[in-house]
Amino acid sequence: MVITVSLGEQSYDIILERDAINKASSIFNLARKVLIVTDSGVPTEYAKAVASQCKSPYIVTIPNGEASKCLESYIMLLDKLVKESFTRTDCVVAVGGGVVGDLAGFVASSYMRGIDFYNIPTTLLSQVDSSIGGKVAIDFNGVKNIVGAFYQPKGVIIDPNVLKTLDKRQFSAGLCEAIKMSANFDAELFELIASTKNIENDIDIVIEKSLKIKRDVVEKDPKEKNLRRVLNFGHTIGHAIESDNNLSAYLHGECVALGMLPMSSTEVRKALIPVLEKYNLPTQISVSPKSLVDFITHDKKASGDEVTIVYCEKIGSFEMKKIKISDIEGYIKEVF
Repeated sequence: MVITVSLGEQSYDIILERDAINKASSIFNLARKVLIVTDSGVPTEYAKAVASQCKSPYIVTIPNGEASKCLESYIMLLDKLVKESFTRTDCVVAVGGGVVGDLAGFVASSYMRGIDFYNIPTTLLSQVDSSIGGKVAIDFNGVKNIVGAFYQPKGVIIDPNVLKTLDKRQFSAGLCEAIKMSANFDAELFELIASTKNIENDIDIVIEKSLKIKRDVVEKDPKEKNLRRVLNFGHTIGHAIESDNNLSAYLHGECVALGMLPMSSTEVRKALIPVLEKYNLPTQISVSPKSLVDFITHDKKASGDEVTIVYCEKIGSFEMKKIKISDIEGYIKEVF
């Protein structure tokens, strides 16, 4: 299946197809120097499968985890591009999760003012979320995604077969992003995720519907000036949880699960909590609401003493509200 993201000259195709990773050279232009960025948590077979189809491949493996999305990794990859004499006609391919995609994409966006970037997400989280939309970034001074750019890929391959090596916790964390989008846009998708007896059997349709939701939003608002902020449902508080070193054991999707609950009506929470629990996602956390508010103050979504939140009153809908950052403490206390 081909899902086209229509952004004028920056348009690109997402190929959603099983075993597509082994056909990458027929989808991407790999007849040149290719920097393949992956991480230690990704099975080596995936980067090697791509490398075998490149004219001149260079594989760089970064340590697994959010800590690798940093200035040091960024500089290291730029150094590799310079030492191997990459030019504007060469490219970068990310093979991994969101950390790899964000980092590799930001490197591609800034090397020689921009070279071609392709993305092959290998986690469910990155397949349904960060694979689309062109947001690339690194973390800096403890603030997530604070240094980055909007830089669209030239193409994306989503191969559900690679999910067979993903552990159950990572799978559930990725599914949370699909739950998030369905809660705001697609009550039928939410019901499918809630009621299915075997989510693995339905994952292709979940990925497809999630991508089309995000595609439609991104096309209307490619640089997150208005509508695209709806994709931040659960992220205002979720990013604050991620930024708290005392809560570093939580995965991104788990933080989003927790972050959605204070931003939902009582009716939505009654529907949402059983779904989150079904997939072993957290619904309670022991945390100081004030400490989370302190992190939100530094969030890039904040403007002065205000922040735009995404609130879900009813499954399949959303509302964007501008509130004082200090008021978020009340939302948190209501749930946690």
